[in-house]
Amino acid sequence: INGGDGAGQHPTQTLLDLFTIKEEIGKLEGLNVGMLGDLRYGRTVHSLSQALDCFKTKFFFISPKSLKMPEHVTDELENDWSTHENLDNVLGKLDVLYVTRIQKERFPDIEDYKKVAGAYRINTELLQHAKSKMRILHPLPRVDEISPDVDETKHAAYFRQAFNGVPVRMALLEQLIGVRK
Repeated sequence: INGGDGAGQHPTQTLLDLFTIKEEIGKLEGLNVGMLGDLRYGRTVHSLSQALDCFKTKFFFISPKSLKMPEHVTDELENDWSTHENLDNVLGKLDVLYVTRIQKERFPDIEDYKKVAGAYRINTELLQHAKSKMRILHPLPRVDEISPDVDETKHAAYFRQAFNGVPVRMALLEQLIGVRK
C-alpha cells in the first residue's frame, strides 16, 4: 500500500476518484480526462494521472504555464497527453474534468499567486460546450474555481465524490487489517 509522500501524492484520494469515475461514467478505460488548475502543487492530480495511465487515458493538462504538470509526472506517462492554457479549446473532448483549486499556501511568493488566482472558473455557460455525460470532479474544498450554479447540473459529481471517500477508505482499511466475524 502506497501512503504517498505528503505534498506530492494522495493515493487514497486517487482510489476514491477512480471509484467515482467508474460509478459516474461506467468505465475507466479509454477516457479523455482534463485536469485543470494547480497541476504543479496539486498532489491529487499527480497520483490520479499515474493511476489513470493504466487505463489508456488521454490527458489534457490545463493550467497557467507556472502551474503546469511537473515533468517527473509526465515523464512517467505512457499514454497521450497535452498541455493547454485555455479550457475552451478542449472542454468538448472531455469525459471527465478534474478541477483543483489554486492553493495560495503552496506559493513561496504571494505575488506569483496573485498572477494566477482566479485564472479558471467553471460556470453553467461554459458547460454548454461540454459533452452531456461529462462529469466534473474536485477534491474539495473549492474556493471560486467552480461557480455554485454548477452544483445542480448533471455534470457536478464532486459532492458524490466526497461522499465516496468514507466507504472507499473503509474498504481499504478492511483490506489492510482484515475483519473478523
